Amino acid sequence: MPVVFFAAPILSENASRMIAAVVALPGVRVGVISQAPLDDLPPALRSQVGHWRVPDVLHTGQLMDAVTQLEARVGRVDRLLAAYEQLQVPLAEIRELRGITGMRVAAAHNFRDKARMKSLLREAGLPCARHRLAATREDAAAFAREIGFSLIVKPPSGAGAQATSRVDDLPALLAAVDAAAPGPDRPVLLEEYVTGDEHSFETVSIGGRAVWHSLTHYYPSPLEVLRNPWIQWCLVLPREVEEPQYDDIRSAAFRALGVLGMETGLTHMEWFRRPDGTIAISEVAARPPGAQIMTIISRAHDFDAVAAWARLMVFGDFAAPPRQYAVGAAYLRGQGNGRVRAIRGLDQVQHEIGSLVVDAKLPTPGQTPTGSYEGEGFVILRHPETAVVQRALQRLISLVRVELAS
Repeated sequence: MPVVFFAAPILSENASRMIAAVVALPGVRVGVISQAPLDDLPPALRSQVGHWRVPDVLHTGQLMDAVTQLEARVGRVDRLLAAYEQLQVPLAEIRELRGITGMRVAAAHNFRDKARMKSLLREAGLPCARHRLAATREDAAAFAREIGFSLIVKPPSGAGAQATSRVDDLPALLAAVDAAAPGPDRPVLLEEYVTGDEHSFETVSIGGRAVWHSLTHYYPSPLEVLRNPWIQWCLVLPREVEEPQYDDIRSAAFRALGVLGMETGLTHMEWFRRPDGTIAISEVAARPPGAQIMTIISRAHDFDAVAAWARLMVFGDFAAPPRQYAVGAAYLRGQGNGRVRAIRGLDQVQHEIGSLVVDAKLPTPGQTPTGSYEGEGFVILRHPETAVVQRALQRLISLVRVELAS
């Protein structure tokens, strides 16, 4: 009977969904480590898991103590899991100390340290943006002189466009570097700003071999959305995934996972198609994707992708039915300032494309804006033809308006 511990800083809706998927596996006993109280889990889950609360879930020592305490209640742990990217290294450290199956420390650092990742990929001849770690303003200015603008400024261990900005000239660069307050032990990561269309590429690997993959198209890039509050972000998962047009990224992605040391798990890669048709890998995360992509994959295949991920991580096997649909998501962002006041255009959306809607989480009056590219809610559409989904998404974001008011 496998014993699985799942770690998460908060017991969010997504974390609860993943914990429920692990609990549902046959013969599995589950422990949960979190900064949040057990009461934050749905009532049906609380009696099915052991729980240990820590002040800082990212602290390896506190995690180790939690593992020890939970083992006394649940049994000796066989798997340590997390979907939160910042937990990958601490969990790997515990796995190595305790001899637990799963990703090791070196591989976890390869995925978490984006400068290290890009160096490994470039050394292997894989296409990715040029980069430099800068500990001072002088380091940053030197890199700008070398490759020119625009540049991306971000922390080496960021995730999901956190603390990431684009700068287009030297004053903006120096201001961004000053705001990051870098130093010899805490440099800031500078990257060439890659132009082109942005995409994601998801891969399931077992024993170091890619056994399944998917991809999505971003409209536009998340960073561009953050720079322009009026843009409603969309993504499309096409029904066609084995087309020759994806041969180059498929080959590069599989090679990249080998270079970084992926054994068994689900990865989320972001990449660009440049205007000249070439590709560039942005970065890779050794975790399930966010932005509702797991739900989108589920709808495309008519199965539960989260349940399949749980089985992959616990039992090392994975199965997905053939893809039957294209699926797209529109992320509804508030326009104006203040809290959500009203949502306009929903009646027309229901009239024109309501039959395509399979999931929706609408903003609520009084809601505080998230400030992220995912906005205050989303609508997910599905149809057997990719072009139908693309057109419907464009119509949806032309009709719906989330109004904010102080």
